[in-house]
This record gives sequence, structure tokens and C-alpha cells, in this order.
Amino acid sequence: MEEKETKQQLYLVMGGRVTDPRELEFQDPESLHVAGVYGDYDRAVEAWRGNAQRTVDDAEMKYVIVHLHKLLDPEA
Repeated sequence: MEEKETKQQLYLVMGGRVTDPRELEFQDPESLHVAGVYGDYDRAVEAWRGNAQRTVDDAEMKYVIVHLHKLLDPEA
């Protein structure tokens, strides 16, 4: 039986203050909060949700999940 090799998937969770809550331009990119890099999407969503809920009352704070594996290997 042949095993299919799966490529590693990495997810970055980060957030910070944005210039416009409807956009994704950060006011001060150097001060972004990096919540972490995760090896599976479920853990990344959990980290994103925890940080987003902690800052829910601040409309200018936004957290995102970045699919690092898509940036590292765009043809995959």
C-alpha cells in the first residue's frame, strides 16, 4: 500500500490596529501582535477566535489567519 506524502501546512495568526475596520491595512505593521504559527487550521482558528473575541469591543483591532503554505509554495 502506497502512502501519499502530504505537504506541511502552516498558518500564521496575527492582528493589530487597522486604519479602516472594513479594510486590512494596519496602522503600524511593526507593532503587530503575532499570536503564533500553527500546523493545522483548527488550531489557527482557535487562536484567531480567542484573540478576536478578546478585542471585540475595539472596532479598529483586527486579527487574521494567513495561509503561509500558500505563500511559500504558490503552485501547490
